Amino acid sequence: MNEKQSVLQLLMPKAALQAMTPEARASVPQTLLEQNWIRIGHFPFRVGRESRTREIDGKLVRIEREKFGDHKPNNDLYLVDACHPLHISREHFVIEKTSSDYMLIDRCSVCGVTVGETRIGGRETGGRIKLNDGDIIAGGEKGTPYIFKFLTFESEI
Repeated sequence: MNEKQSVLQLLMPKAALQAMTPEARASVPQTLLEQNWIRIGHFPFRVGRESRTREIDGKLVRIEREKFGDHKPNNDLYLVDACHPLHISREHFVIEKTSSDYMLIDRCSVCGVTVGETRIGGRETGGRIKLNDGDIIAGGEKGTPYIFKFLTFESEI
């Protein structure tokens, strides 16, 4: 492999998530969102939230947890969950790559995850499901606005 191919392989995403709803787009930090796409450069890729919301003077206000010391982040993608009640757990789901498949694993979230028509996890039960190119992922309870499309580029490289 020549130098250019090595650099391209390093910089090319392994997969991507497309934010499919306005709420999903608004939940992603703008520095990670490129035309509704979130780059997945490595696996496992962990998704969750860092903040809680509270109603103060009639408005939903995001409240961040204080961070102490130098610690490794719990997630690769921190979503802002502005719904009430909340849909996204602090450690909600992870996308892993096995030797032959992609897997979505619910990290014992409270609200679970739906992939296509199949529901996993919720009420801190966890669960796992095979994830295919083009699958729709909905994080949270039924009717959640946090909907993403999964694409893989493995065969494209």
